[in-house]
Amino acid sequence: MPRSRVTIRDVAKHAGVSHQTVSRVINKSERVKPETRALVEAAIEELGYRPNAIARSMARGRTCTLACISPNLTDYTFASIIEGAEAEVRKHGYYLVSSSAPTEEEFSRLVEELFTSRRAEGLFVINPYADNRHNLLPPVAPTVFVGARPRQRDRVSSVALDDVGVAHQATQYLIELGHRRVAMITGPMVEDCSQDRCAGYEAALEDNSITPDPSLIITGDWAATSGYLALQQLLDLPTPPTAIFAQNDRMAIGVLRAARERGIAVPDELSVMGVDDMPLSSYFDPPLTTMRQNPLSIGRDAAQLLIDTLEERVTSPKHLLLQAQLIQRQSTGPI
Repeated sequence: MPRSRVTIRDVAKHAGVSHQTVSRVINKSERVKPETRALVEAAIEELGYRPNAIARSMARGRTCTLACISPNLTDYTFASIIEGAEAEVRKHGYYLVSSSAPTEEEFSRLVEELFTSRRAEGLFVINPYADNRHNLLPPVAPTVFVGARPRQRDRVSSVALDDVGVAHQATQYLIELGHRRVAMITGPMVEDCSQDRCAGYEAALEDNSITPDPSLIITGDWAATSGYLALQQLLDLPTPPTAIFAQNDRMAIGVLRAARERGIAVPDELSVMGVDDMPLSSYFDPPLTTMRQNPLSIGRDAAQLLIDTLEERVTSPKHLLLQAQLIQRQSTGPI
């Protein structure tokens, strides 16, 4: 039979003290004599007792519960960020409640529930500028924006990919392969990461004395279909591009599918690259060149930053920018 869990009363009986005394020892109260504290700590060690984190936090007026609100829980990057954050908060004795809010109205309702009924102590907001949700934050709780830089008026911490650097490196790589007509398929332009990747793309062109051509920039929506449709539009130009930088892997997949249907050889006639390095990116046909980000690391860093803020190791907003790695595969080649 499995061993039953050791309780605080078991420790009290073993040490010959009251369970209230054991509780005071666990919570580091000064109202315990040194010799009594030693007895209780010895009993805890001998019995292998593990204090209940929830009970301890409630005794201190805390819940040790953190909340994460994302536009959805199905996106690969969002889900991986949450996975990384959850693993990190558990190591520190916290618990993470994750919810999806596709609209700002749902976001507002969740904030009220999480911080009133659930007594959450801190908040992660993934993709805070998807709509007006960045203006609907809990008034007191520490907040970390994940996946986007804070705008000037938002006094919150943030953890995000260096999207300007990512796009600059990707575009520079294509230019170094000899491409001069490099197209870009963006995410929704309301989002900061899309804007920042546009800035990095344009900076790389200008660094190489290439005048940006607005007809080579197509707005997508992160879905593969938008990449598919974007290539159709780009191929109708009088001078089509020889390379495409898609701001995520899914749109790049759509480009590969459209190229195959139009009989365009990748990379001999068209180079294609994305951002993310999704788990299946190396299995596409051809395997996709991409900028690898680590969403698990983004989640872990965001969790550490939020906990440091809660525990007052960080007392003013802090902003972390993480780098991506160029992964060269067979979807790109010299012009």
